[in-house]
Amino acid sequence: MPAARDSLLDAAYTALARRAWSAVRMVDVAAVAGVSRQTLYNEFGSKEGLARALVRREADAYLAGVERALAGHTDARDRLVATAEWTASAARSNALVRAMLTGCWSERLPAPTLSAVPSSSAVPAQRRADGPLPSPVDFVALVRDRAVAALAASPADTAEVARSCELVVRLALSCVAAPPGDGGVTDLVKTALAPSHRLGI
Repeated sequence: MPAARDSLLDAAYTALARRAWSAVRMVDVAAVAGVSRQTLYNEFGSKEGLARALVRREADAYLAGVERALAGHTDARDRLVATAEWTASAARSNALVRAMLTGCWSERLPAPTLSAVPSSSAVPAQRRADGPLPSPVDFVALVRDRAVAALAASPADTAEVARSCELVVRLALSCVAAPPGDGGVTDLVKTALAPSHRLGI
């Protein structure tokens, strides 16, 4: 039931924007989504399963945004600037993304364990959500590797490009933790990637 699952995740996300996760009730999520509580439990198994699925969905959406940023320009520096800007913007507008990228989970948010949990779900999407969730270190590697795949012209370029990409990812994450002023992310990344810094792109 992909449509019901999406509606339930949307309802859970909306509820989380209004109240702490501990105050979000499964019956309310089901009612807002227009499905039965049994449908909710069939999809997610439990409130913890719903939390894991919500975190997985937001992680996937963040990474899809990284892919769009990397594909949206022809110049390598512009691609990395767009990726850093997307990271800062996504973290600013989405508390779950910010928590995933920084590892700082407030008491208002669900905080599922990052390791895999036993899953007996018949729903493939839930079995994936019950698998390992990415840590901040995982996100650095995931974004870096996507950037390298988009930017490395040849295998010989890979190591130097990887260092440049990781620098940009870590710089973007520092902007999540301590936001710079207007234009700050762009200026910081462009300065870091200036030719005089001998980066590989």
